[in-house]
Amino acid sequence: MTKAVGQKLRVAQRAMERKMLGLKLTDKISCKEIRNKTQVSDIVQYIAKQKWKWAGHVTRLQDNRWTLRVTEWQPRNGKRSRGRQARRWRDDIVRTIGNTWTREAKDREEWRRGAEGFILQWMDEA
Repeated sequence: MTKAVGQKLRVAQRAMERKMLGLKLTDKISCKEIRNKTQVSDIVQYIAKQKWKWAGHVTRLQDNRWTLRVTEWQPRNGKRSRGRQARRWRDDIVRTIGNTWTREAKDREEWRRGAEGFILQWMDEA
């Protein structure tokens, strides 16, 4: 997820929270107050947590399902298009934990403990 998409999701979530409470932008109530009243977690952090859980789940699969094959797939020609390279699904995980993330995800308890660092990285981009 890019910063721009994350920001759009956060804006939409705040608008929905204001709607739930019957507030308007002109009421000038801070986002923190609204968040305390609604007790809703941040959407971007939730997405990051779910992504982390899904990555661990997929790497622990034992059979030859397409989800595991797609995650580990490498293109044959290895050539990517010109310009800045598009971020892949696993690039965020590799940036957080390194290239050995598939081995580390095999240990479920250790993987759960590492989730907090991954989620905190998304808080920094807020």
